[in-house]
Amino acid sequence: MTDVIHNLTIAIVFAPLLGCLLTGLWCRIMPTRMAHAITIGLMSLSFLLSVYVAKLVLFDGGASNSNLYTWLISGSFQFHVGFLVDQLTALMMVTVNFVSLAVHIYSVGYMEEDKGQVRFFSYISGFTFAMLMLVTANNFFQLFFGWEGVGLVSYLLIGFWFNRPAANFGGLKAFLVNRVGDFGFILAIAAVLNYFGTLDYVPVFSQMPQFAASNPTMSIVSGTSSSVVSVISILLLIGAMGKSAQVPLHVWLPESMEGPTPISALIHAATMVTAGIFMICRMSPIFEYSATALSLVLVIGATGALFTGFLAVVQHDIKRVVAYSTLSQLGYMMAALGASAYAAGMFHLITHAAFKALLFLAAGSVIVAMHHEQDMRQMGGLRKYMPITYLTFFIGALSLAAIPPFSGFFSKDGIIEAIHAATIPGAGYAYICVLIGSFVTALYIFRALFLTFHGEERMDQHVREHLHETKAVITGPLLALAVPSIILGGLMIRAMLYPTDFSLLGHSITVLPQHDVLRITAEEFHGVWQMVLHSVTTLPFWFALSGIAVAWICYGRFTTLPVWMARRFSWIYRVLVMKYGFDDFNQLVFVRGGRRLARWMYEVTDRELIDDTLVNGSGRAIEWLSLTLRRLQTGYLYHYAFAMILGLVVFLIWVIF
Repeated sequence: MTDVIHNLTIAIVFAPLLGCLLTGLWCRIMPTRMAHAITIGLMSLSFLLSVYVAKLVLFDGGASNSNLYTWLISGSFQFHVGFLVDQLTALMMVTVNFVSLAVHIYSVGYMEEDKGQVRFFSYISGFTFAMLMLVTANNFFQLFFGWEGVGLVSYLLIGFWFNRPAANFGGLKAFLVNRVGDFGFILAIAAVLNYFGTLDYVPVFSQMPQFAASNPTMSIVSGTSSSVVSVISILLLIGAMGKSAQVPLHVWLPESMEGPTPISALIHAATMVTAGIFMICRMSPIFEYSATALSLVLVIGATGALFTGFLAVVQHDIKRVVAYSTLSQLGYMMAALGASAYAAGMFHLITHAAFKALLFLAAGSVIVAMHHEQDMRQMGGLRKYMPITYLTFFIGALSLAAIPPFSGFFSKDGIIEAIHAATIPGAGYAYICVLIGSFVTALYIFRALFLTFHGEERMDQHVREHLHETKAVITGPLLALAVPSIILGGLMIRAMLYPTDFSLLGHSITVLPQHDVLRITAEEFHGVWQMVLHSVTTLPFWFALSGIAVAWICYGRFTTLPVWMARRFSWIYRVLVMKYGFDDFNQLVFVRGGRRLARWMYEVTDRELIDDTLVNGSGRAIEWLSLTLRRLQTGYLYHYAFAMILGLVVFLIWVIF
């Protein structure tokens, strides 16, 4: 079975790459329909094979850890391309391929009038390939290859409409901010190679208990010592903060909205932003031995879960509301990992992939129907024109707001209860953040629902006359994503969080006994419907209902109330509109500061020091020296005789003395 899984994994990973190459190399001459057929056909193959591999791994007990070939050899170090297919990998492959396939199909309708759609399909297939390389890697070297691959292709996709300055700025911002996180990731990989002598997961993870018990330290600042395990874990966290957009490296994610809506769904739902969550889950054998790193993960995640959610409340662009929602939900996942509830974080990643892709694609359907208008203040009353889009957006909103029995309820409630049961430093603060975040999440997503689909119609007459439901190629993926957004949580919760005889994650994640908070919360789990019924007695449920009620009061009933509140609490409103000043700080310090530094380096270092002093200065020195030496060449014989006699005298004096 191992060989079968290995061979199928090769096909799963490289099928999207083949689609990327075939359409990308001949994008100028390839017919659009052929590009659709090639990329969607190969993505369908990859998805179906991943489902079969998941069946072999999750239900038949199969697994595979094998190398495809040796990438390079440097001294005693060997770097391989290989695949580790366990329960964690199998779940990620199915999730990535399902969402990617839905986005591919949806893009046929959304990108119908775009002249560069063949190039677009090439990019999204390449993006899927890079993510699959990341999740199937059996070593840090290949993990980093996939890590950088999704970063590179995201730059191309966010800036897909390269004739728009905002798209170019958004792609460049995403690329540069991710370089900050990647620098920490590279240092972590270097430290692993230095201390463990290999980059393969299995030998590194197997050495961790003994390595952590010896408690080796390293000196980062002179006169201090730090735990090597904590340093490696924190550096890995920095890498995850870049990809999974955690505060303060979150600023790139809203800018990714400048790309086409399908890629916004793909980036936010199941690929790039979830790479950091997956990586920390994969590295659980390392993180579990650093309480410092776990506390840091918990606090950073909980902070993002609450405070980036506030920003969604003041957004008017429908896509940016969903984008800030992603930031908040990534914070929930990260907080779960910090509480050692890795299974809860992965569970929310999977359910979030379904309902967040659904929300993005539903928003895209609205944008298409509104002739690419994204401002919710220009919408309203779309419910009667777009019933399917409305229904699917409503389902996604209920799941995001964690209303039972929708999928998001089970995964989000599992995270909140796990954090409540955690005892590591920062757990109390984190619990308050994620609890209040339940209210904020329901508020901003139902604000978007009421502004877009309810109330008076605020669009112009021309748009109103042409409003209708979008094509089946767009609504079809919406309906397909609505199904797991409703039922996935209830189907998976026991096997994901509270397994008895069957576990979807098996032994692919390591949790030390003293950190096993899910074992504590499992005592209160008595079944899916009992959990649904019990939810009416829990704080998160009532916080979520309160958020929906406030959204209805402010944006459905008394629509002038938000304007009054914005004026009454103008300083809070300004802080939120300014996004806490992160963008202004980065623009002032890093962008303008970088330009000033570059200008100073040009004027002082390049022009004055190198050009004027070294280059031109050496020329002037040679010219002066040549003019000086030229005076010695008089042409008179007695001058040369005198110089020879003088030289002879000096030589004799030196010899004698």
